[in-house]
Amino acid sequence: MAIKKQFLKSKPVCKVSFKLNAKDAIGAKTVQIVGEFNNWDQSTTLMNELKSGDFTQTLNLEQNKNYQFRYLIDGVKWSNEVEADSKTGNEFDEFNDVISTFN
Repeated sequence: MAIKKQFLKSKPVCKVSFKLNAKDAIGAKTVQIVGEFNNWDQSTTLMNELKSGDFTQTLNLEQNKNYQFRYLIDGVKWSNEVEADSKTGNEFDEFNDVISTFN
């Protein structure tokens, strides 16, 4: 798992690249990144599968915000990002990841 951030100088956007490693997505057919940035819509933001079996997606997120998110594997299994900026509890007695776009 990995997260990379790139703060754009031309506009108040942070390009955030998310990567779920193949070993963390064993046998996955699809992985989605679901969170506050897409209103937790499980039908959007399908991650791209690489030849290595890793899944990746880059999102343009507004700067100076915190966003909660999680990975959804094959529409049934939730997975967390170990490199998230922080974690916060959710209403299911689990944890959501938090990505911060403060520059």
